[in-house]
Order: sequence, then C-alpha cells, then structure tokens
Amino acid sequence: MQREFPEIPLVGVGAIIIEDSRVLLVKRAHPPLQAQWSIPGGVLEVGELVREAAIREAREETGLIVEPGDLLGVYDRILRNAEKRVQYHYVLIDFLCRKVGGELAAASDAAEVRWFTRDELPQLHLAEDTQDVIRKGFAALGIR
Repeated sequence: MQREFPEIPLVGVGAIIIEDSRVLLVKRAHPPLQAQWSIPGGVLEVGELVREAAIREAREETGLIVEPGDLLGVYDRILRNAEKRVQYHYVLIDFLCRKVGGELAAASDAAEVRWFTRDELPQLHLAEDTQDVIRKGFAALGIR
C-alpha cells in the first residue's frame, strides 16, 4: 500500500476516547502530521471491519483497550505538496470510544500520548476536522 502519492484514497479510522471530560490525543511520530497532536487512528487493513480497526489502532498507539460506539463522522483528509500534487489522501471514519482496559503508553506511531481538557485544545492547532469530531464527541457525552 502506497501512502504517499497514492493512486487511490486510503480508508482510515479514528478513536475519539473521552474520559473525565478529557480527550486522549497522540503526537504523531511519522508523516503525515509528524510531531502534531491528533486522535489515535490509522489505516484499515484488508479484511478488517472499521470498528475492529479502531480497537486495533487505539491499542497500538495508546496501549488502551477500547469499545467503539457511535459513528461521529466521516471526513476527507487531502494533503498536497508544494506543487499542489496530492501527497496524502484519506477518508477518515471516526468513532466515539470507551476505554475498557489497558495501560496508557505511547506506542507504534505515537511519539507521545496525553489527555487534554477542552480548554487546552485551541493551543494545539488541531486540524479543523479533528476539532469538529472532538466537539461532537464531547456533545454526544453531554460535556459542554
């Protein structure tokens, strides 16, 4: 699978994990979005259901075992290089997830993993779609 300059869009999943009015984010260790905070997630594997992928990616990146619940959104993530050529193209499917086990630890593609309050999010300069899905996660749980 060619992630950079792909011939077709790739399907990705995201796990919005909220606990005690905080959302769990990972600092990406690799492109795209290297060194930026984002929700745990990654590319769907062949033969894998999207909810299974959310469970796998959450565990691989955060050490946590999660249970996916509501679908919060489907987003396009298209990143272009300086010549305006599509360098990355993902269709992201994001689920609200509940932590059911595991120990928090950065792993796999995550350089760091950390809980953030809603008030801390603006300073992170998250992608607009990431901000949107996190807002939807807080709203789904009745957190204002």
